[in-house]
Amino acid sequence: MDDYRTSPLTDKEKALFAFIDKVNHTSNQIKLEDVDEVKRAGWDDEAIYDAINVCCLFNFYNRWIDSTGVHDMPASAYQLSGERLKAHGYVTNWKSTGEGSQEK
Repeated sequence: MDDYRTSPLTDKEKALFAFIDKVNHTSNQIKLEDVDEVKRAGWDDEAIYDAINVCCLFNFYNRWIDSTGVHDMPASAYQLSGERLKAHGYVTNWKSTGEGSQEK
């Protein structure tokens, strides 16, 4: 997607993207009116909070990775990761009997 504003997203989704765009570029200028606009589009407090958290965490991780010199994975690693996620989801069933471990 090149531009959410001209994409086939719903108006509700575009309102959230517009808000997140403000979080990315002018977070110190966000006002109650900005939040109210997203709520009028149909998003509740929890969804807005989640969107802010995801946006900010990705910004943090990207800056951390860039500044510490962490290298990207090869394409084959992304392929394997996608296959694992497709087969098992994000849940892992780690079982350990080591001291201090928790069985899941």
